[in-house]
Amino acid sequence: MTTIARPAALPIDATEATGFPGRWAGGVSMILGPLLMLTGVLLRSGYDFFYPHQLAAYAEQPTLMFASYSAFLAGNLLLWPAIVTLARSIGAVRPGLALWGGMFVLFGLFARTFHAGVDHLAFQLVDVQNLDAATKAVSGAYGAVHIVSTLSFAILAGWIVLAVGAYLSRALGLVQSVALALMAALPIGVLKGTTLLGIAAVAGLCVALVPLGVKTLRDGPKPRPASVARWSGLIVVAVAAMFMLGQAG
Repeated sequence: MTTIARPAALPIDATEATGFPGRWAGGVSMILGPLLMLTGVLLRSGYDFFYPHQLAAYAEQPTLMFASYSAFLAGNLLLWPAIVTLARSIGAVRPGLALWGGMFVLFGLFARTFHAGVDHLAFQLVDVQNLDAATKAVSGAYGAVHIVSTLSFAILAGWIVLAVGAYLSRALGLVQSVALALMAALPIGVLKGTTLLGIAAVAGLCVALVPLGVKTLRDGPKPRPASVARWSGLIVVAVAAMFMLGQAG
């Protein structure tokens, strides 16, 4: 009688999750994602928090505000491999906390991406029309019902659940876990400026993930220089091609 061998489960290490998204994507994401988000938060820290002031800041300093919101969005988009990698590490010991914490945080990242799209449109209204018209449009539509509103709880709770799981599974130490939980304090919604609490939240994300990202990249076989050069070139070409296709669309 012939028996069919069952595929072995993927091994998961506390600092180096194997399989999707992989050690390199996860490690680079842990470094770049938080740092870009912190850059975005700091760039707009000189302006008041609420949306009329953010629109006025864009009218006064469009390049600065575009750079701020773009850096934050880029960091938010780049963060998902880091969250998946951390959740896989947590899941080796605390699968329930890894599942719910990882899912909630990812849903929160989706919600912030939606908000970033609204931010972009609002800034374009300043350019296409004027500051007063843009402010009236945002004011009139502020608080409109949309499906992403249901994810607000996920944005807040996900970081806390993930931080608890990271500590109990020893994927992160106590200080890093508390720092990760601070992300629950980052303001939610459209055209949100910077507060001291917001800076502390994103700085906490850096404290939690950047050292882990460095460790993740170091703990494993080093790639050959030729492979690094080849993949770097391919990534640059791919990003440039996607940008041009996006502009054409």
